[in-house]
Amino acid sequence: MTFRLPQALYMIVKIIIVAFLLAIVTSLFSGLYFLLKDKGTGDDRRTVRALTIRVGLSIAFGLFLILSYFMGWIHPHGVGQ
Repeated sequence: MTFRLPQALYMIVKIIIVAFLLAIVTSLFSGLYFLLKDKGTGDDRRTVRALTIRVGLSIAFGLFLILSYFMGWIHPHGVGQ
């Protein structure tokens, strides 16, 4: 059974997907920044925290994509279609 969203709400799903991707990339680059800035201090907590957040966001994003597919909110298609 698929739950059909009104046409205008499909844009919200796309915005959520883009927001997830931006948050994941931001967390990845903040981890890189902390890795380079804290080099040699022996304190890797900020780097580990940033990368832990990235892993959590990636898992949540994957689950959101699976949920969206099974609910019928997103549909797979070929390249150029």
